[in-house]
Amino acid sequence: MGRMGRKSKREKKNEKTGDLSWGTKNKREGYDVVVKENAAFETYYKAQKIVPQDEWDSFMYHFKEPLPASFRISGHRNQGKAILKIMEGEYFKALTEENAKPECLSWYPENLAWQLSLTRKDIRKSEANVKLHNFLVSETEAGNISRQETVSMIPPLVLDVQPHHKVFDMCAAPGSKTTQLVEMLHAEEGKIPGLVIANDSNNKRCYLLTHQLKRLPSPNLIITNHDASIMPNFHIPTTGGGKEILKFDRILCDVPCSGDGTLRKNFDVWMKWNAANGASLHGLQYRIVRRGAEMLTVGGKMVYSTCSLNPIEDEAVLHRLLAEAKGSLELEEVSEKLPGLKFVRGLSSWIVMSRDLTAYSTPEEVPESMKHILRESLFPPKVEDADKFHLERCLRILPHHQNTGGFFVSVLKKVALLPWEAQTERKPVTENSSADSLVMPVGPVESGKDNGPRSPARKRQKIRGFKEDPYLFFDEDEELWPPIKKFYGLSDEMDPKLLLTRCKEGKKKNIYFTSPTVRDLTRINADRLSIINTGIKMFARSDNKGADCGFRIAQEGALALMEFMTKRRVVVTREDMSMLLLNDDMDTPPEIHKFSPDAAKQLHEIETGSTLMECYEDGLHIVVVAWKGKTSVRAYVAKCDRIHYLRLCGADLSKFEVNKFAVKDNQVANDPEENDHDDEALMDTENVANEVKIVPNNMDVTHEIAAEKSVSEAVIPEVAIEKGVAEDNVKQEIMEETVLSESVDAQKDMTAL
Repeated sequence: MGRMGRKSKREKKNEKTGDLSWGTKNKREGYDVVVKENAAFETYYKAQKIVPQDEWDSFMYHFKEPLPASFRISGHRNQGKAILKIMEGEYFKALTEENAKPECLSWYPENLAWQLSLTRKDIRKSEANVKLHNFLVSETEAGNISRQETVSMIPPLVLDVQPHHKVFDMCAAPGSKTTQLVEMLHAEEGKIPGLVIANDSNNKRCYLLTHQLKRLPSPNLIITNHDASIMPNFHIPTTGGGKEILKFDRILCDVPCSGDGTLRKNFDVWMKWNAANGASLHGLQYRIVRRGAEMLTVGGKMVYSTCSLNPIEDEAVLHRLLAEAKGSLELEEVSEKLPGLKFVRGLSSWIVMSRDLTAYSTPEEVPESMKHILRESLFPPKVEDADKFHLERCLRILPHHQNTGGFFVSVLKKVALLPWEAQTERKPVTENSSADSLVMPVGPVESGKDNGPRSPARKRQKIRGFKEDPYLFFDEDEELWPPIKKFYGLSDEMDPKLLLTRCKEGKKKNIYFTSPTVRDLTRINADRLSIINTGIKMFARSDNKGADCGFRIAQEGALALMEFMTKRRVVVTREDMSMLLLNDDMDTPPEIHKFSPDAAKQLHEIETGSTLMECYEDGLHIVVVAWKGKTSVRAYVAKCDRIHYLRLCGADLSKFEVNKFAVKDNQVANDPEENDHDDEALMDTENVANEVKIVPNNMDVTHEIAAEKSVSEAVIPEVAIEKGVAEDNVKQEIMEETVLSESVDAQKDMTAL
């Protein structure tokens, strides 16, 4: 019997919106037509004059065209160069069509970033395209290639991160830019790097961030979950046993925005864009970048960037901050760091418009009934004051410049203490200091006093989401440490107090490794901050019979552990490594006598248990965790890593690389539409992270006005969603959910997690 006439939610929705909702897919009929037109958008940006009149048609044409795929080679530098050599020699040269050949991004260092104009249908046209596609997917999964939008690569480059820097990414998820920051931190081998703290206010997206960053494991990384606009201070220990507030050398402030620079991939923006979006977000963006300026050390640099072209979200935010900073912040010229990149300079004058496109040149022109929405801070500086702010040093990338999305980026340098922090800077932190008082003291601003704006009173943050397990660092007398140290021959230079577990009771399953700075920060701030993840997995419990140690080495921590290991390290040839990795049958691992004589001798000399297999040939440095049994050896690596290392060894990968498109060749003539649907599904499953921070366009502006008037009383729902491509199919559902329910996610606005 049926459902007695009850209709599903989808059926009810289709009754209201027709058979297909806007921008969705029907398997039989395909995609409905997306109308890429918005008259208000064109009127608004013509008035702003960010595009020369003779380039307007090209500007709009590119916005309506699909966005090319782009990627960069990441991971360790020596392997990155090897991957680049393989990619250019084996995959790029095989491409026959001129329009399919990838374009190297000249402004990205060492030719490590590329742009590819292949559509889903183009991929199926030739075997070379299919092989390139499989290569990109495989290396992306292994973490050696990052599928990242071209303009999204710019902010970390202009931030100029050095290995010793302490870096803070305020709005980090899904993590492509953060990955760049971590790579820069580890750019010089042999040097102890600084620190990267990646924060996001959305608890769910913090776990996506963790997943992304695990592809490039670093012991110098902490992931936190806080509202960036009221981010608590980080405490660090002093030499005298006290505490002080940590100030950062570099801060990346890629704020949530209306996202009109992403029209090429987020089609819903075409329908929902209106002139009021910028005014709705201006206050939030200002509060985030202002908090970033407070956490920056004198002499440090901060990038402010958005994926919006709107000057209300870009130059207006910077003008407001610079005016209130009274010379303690300066915009830097950074165009020389991006040779070959086309851009337009920042604006010193712009037009403020209401939702109905009524234009206002000055605050005095705004009707009284609109002044709570179109506030004075949205307007450009006076003509006589414009030059001192140097807004022309900002960069705006337009889609027709180099076939990309739209983007805005700027770099601020802190040359002195901010006016409102000068009175409280460098006060020692006492045990009785509350978390709230450490962010910024709150008090009334006396009229006539030139002491700058005060931060509003901070509410105690209510943490939502999963309750994290504690971070339990080893003590000097940790009972697990002596047998591990003896079994792997670990030197005294390895400090066991840098190891931690997440299990308070019972058997400890995994042991993680951190840097000294990360350990100190985690210990001191564990009760004050919501720390989602830190440390790299170095050991995993293994109760295999025959081994004298109950923990095996984890592949994630192998490179870090090598520095301290004096035993159980076997150097093998390229042929040995290929044989080990090609054999993925756990029941019949390669026998020891099949290895080269020198490798077999080394294996016979060590006991059963976890070991490192190392290959040093032709400049490569490959390290694989393996399990040495009585008569055989098996690799303990994931499939994606196995394929990556085999590719570096020049081995035959035919057993792993299945052409997913070849099996459909016979179906194309019979059912081409169904075949297209399958291609769409295949591409949508790729592990790709796009750097987009977009807010629902139907956000009530009155919420933002309330926040500006009284932050301590305002309660604002989540307004920002930064999406990866893998989440595009559920994007609209997430947006609707967050607008309706504050309790689901409170991201990038005044409700703290």
